[in-house]
Amino acid sequence: MDHLSPNGRRSLCEWKGQAGYWDVEIAGERIEAAGWSYPDPTLSFSGIAGHVAFYPEPFDEVLVDGEQVVPQPGGFYGGWITSKEAGPFKGIPGSRFW
Repeated sequence: MDHLSPNGRRSLCEWKGQAGYWDVEIAGERIEAAGWSYPDPTLSFSGIAGHVAFYPEPFDEVLVDGEQVVPQPGGFYGGWITSKEAGPFKGIPGSRFW
């Protein structure tokens, strides 16, 4: 949390509620809205309160068990794709309204 500061950006998920975004600062470099959280999610998603998720794309390197993560296509979703996940993945061309 020492590397995070609140960002004024907000979005609304019809299932989880209102998300707030976080800027990340590492070695003097600031990455705006690289993370998001739901401080007061709907009851069904109460387990995610207090947790921060991160988009993999703005970082130079994101690894899961030593494997480089591929960001979920489309720039909207924050999925971390590795060889252990099977598609199709929402966000690729033709997946609109999926």
